[in-house]
Order: sequence, then structure tokens, then C-alpha cells
Amino acid sequence: MPLPFLTADRAFDTADDVALPYDDRDLWRRPYRPGPWRVGAAALMLLLASFVLFAAVIIAATGGPSSAGVVFGLAVVVILCALRMLRMGAWVSAHGVRQVAFFTTRTVAWQQVASLRTVQQPVRWLGLPRTVQGQALLLVRQGRSAEPMAPLLTTHNSDFLARDGAFNRAADAVEAWADEYRRGR
Repeated sequence: MPLPFLTADRAFDTADDVALPYDDRDLWRRPYRPGPWRVGAAALMLLLASFVLFAAVIIAATGGPSSAGVVFGLAVVVILCALRMLRMGAWVSAHGVRQVAFFTTRTVAWQQVASLRTVQQPVRWLGLPRTVQGQALLLVRQGRSAEPMAPLLTTHNSDFLARDGAFNRAADAVEAWADEYRRGR
């Protein structure tokens, strides 16, 4: 009994870049996958949270409920930090581009975008103070000084470290969204 849905040799008649009927362009979406450094750090944080939750159960069974509550609260904070770390990055929709950092979120409407360009410049390595030579996708807003915002994407952040092809695809996708929505509206 052949199982054609499990094989890779069947032909597909659909075009790759045609939007699906349920593809809602108004939803915020990340034009790339989270990188292995970001996912690995979040996984380690969630592993730490599981040990802290286990400790909270042991403390609740043997000690006072107030101590267990403090340890449980610590585990919730670690889980929330891991989830926020996974949420960080550049997001696009028909409304604009959104840059999500750990503590802040900035949204710029497509009408306010003067230019999006990829430049060669010193970038921060994994968000640390150390800088290395790399590429960055910069957004310049209309009506502001020519100085761009913080880079949307860099080749040395936790999503694209050692993944230059993924950076190029993501930068091209964000630039394509910008071109489409700045002309279309």
C-alpha cells in the first residue's frame, strides 16, 4: 500500500510564493525561524525552571507554604523570561514592522519607513558589548534624522550567528514586505 503523503517524490502543482487562502497578512509574523542559540538558551532556562518547580514541590511537601510560594514564583519568572527570549526579534505584518527586545517593543508603520537597507558595520556579538564586523538590516524612519534605529537583524545575533544564508533570506523578506506595503498603500 503506497503512502504518497510520506514520500518526497511526488510533484507539487502549487506555486511557492502564492499566499494561502487562510494566510492573514494582518497577523504579526516573524519572517525567519528563531536561531539555535536563542532556542538553546530558552531550552536551558526551561530546564532550570523544571528543577526549580521540582524544588518548590519538595519544599511544599516538607516545609512551609510561603517558602514554596517564593520558589514557585521564581520558576514562573524564569519561564516568562524564556518565553520572552523566544519572542524577541523582528516581526512584520501589513501594518508595519515591529522590533521586539527583551524589555521593549517598537512598532513602525510602513508609511513611516523611509528606507530599509543592509549595511556592513560593527555589530554586537550575541547581544553582548563585544562588537565584530558583520551585516545589519537598518530601518530609517521618515521625518527623523538620518540616523537609523537599532538594527532589526544582524548576522551575529542569536538568530543568525553562523547562518549567513538565513540572514540574507530574512533581510530580503523584510525588505520585500516594506516594498510591497509602502507602494500598496
